[in-house]
Amino acid sequence: MERVDPTLTKLRRLIASQDADSRMPPERALALELGVGRRSLRRALDILEQEGYISRQQGRGTFISRQRNGDGTNGMPVASAAYNSSRISLGALANAAVMGGFEGILDHTNPLEVIEVRLAIEPVMARLAAFRASQAEINRLLALVDETRHAGDTATYQNADLLFHRTIAEIARNTLFLAIFDTLQSSQRKANWQRMGENANCFKRQAVYADYHRDIAEAIAARQGDRAQELMCQHLSDVQRYIFQHAFPAGSTQQ
Repeated sequence: MERVDPTLTKLRRLIASQDADSRMPPERALALELGVGRRSLRRALDILEQEGYISRQQGRGTFISRQRNGDGTNGMPVASAAYNSSRISLGALANAAVMGGFEGILDHTNPLEVIEVRLAIEPVMARLAAFRASQAEINRLLALVDETRHAGDTATYQNADLLFHRTIAEIARNTLFLAIFDTLQSSQRKANWQRMGENANCFKRQAVYADYHRDIAEAIAARQGDRAQELMCQHLSDVQRYIFQHAFPAGSTQQ
């Protein structure tokens, strides 16, 4: 696992230098070209595929995805690119755990269940992050606060919001928490869930959530674990109320 980080960095550089839809070399040739082991190469390719940077086509090979290629950050905001380059060790562990058996659950859950689990784990992760974050990680978190606050469209906000919460999950340095978090985030990418929750298409709500993000980040920066935990709880409780209002509009009858 210790070899994944440098291998992934080399792969990101290779992808950034290639055109969209370019076919990547076969695995054996790619390992020789990069000077890495095939095991670490496979793990890094798995991560890039899950992030959407490459696509594997049976019988044809591995291709650089069109939507992710373009500039030096592979289509991501600067703060987001910095985030990705530093998250690999825990991220690889979490991805392995997720692939082990959680994915089937996503077909049998809903936004109300997801926010209940988020309320159970994310406040604790915010508290841990306050005690474990490096200054560089705090700076990255504050940059993501600015991204959520100044997002000019829904897609930009959604990306910055996801990275804000995942950065906290990562900074908490608990692989099981991170694996569960990634599973929950996968469920929220479903198209019919986009109108609900923190990523809803509502600029007024996004402004409210951006204020929460700022307060949470400032508490983490000040090493105030209890306050970070309480603020995250307040934030996600507000999201939960919003989801509930949309699931059961006024005047509807609950059975």
